[in-house]
Amino acid sequence: MNTNGRILIGKISGCFGVKGWLKIFSYSNPRENIVSYNNWIIGNKLFESIQAKKQGKLIVAKLVGIDDKDAAQAMIGQKIEIEKQQLAQLDDGHYYWHDLEGLEVSNTNGIAFGQLESVLETGANDVIFVKGERTRVIPYILDTVILKVDLEQKTMLVDWHEDD
Repeated sequence: MNTNGRILIGKISGCFGVKGWLKIFSYSNPRENIVSYNNWIIGNKLFESIQAKKQGKLIVAKLVGIDDKDAAQAMIGQKIEIEKQQLAQLDDGHYYWHDLEGLEVSNTNGIAFGQLESVLETGANDVIFVKGERTRVIPYILDTVILKVDLEQKTMLVDWHEDD
């Protein structure tokens, strides 16, 4: 997450056709969720009433004012963000990855591992990267490895040996 309250949800990866449609690379999970956000911030410009849809295996979008291939090509590589308040409220015990980044991680023996730097989806289960004296890769398995997350205190308690 950016410090300005914006959440990075994707980027513009290419053009789709000649009428200004864009190919979108989505960071949402599932990736189709990006189409549910009506307002996108690209650069410092707010685009409202986005037309976005799944087109085969692609996600494509039409932005107001981007009406031809030349205008679309100028957008390639731009990041797509939304305001944090656009995110759905999650049930207790579920977290957005950006809320976990920066948490201080320690184990049940009281050993401080460092800060949670990032989360990676691996297929079998997500993993967290904790950077301290060294970088640790810890499976993100709630109630087994990840014992407690306290967003207010900015801490995470893990059942993970300090030598792993």
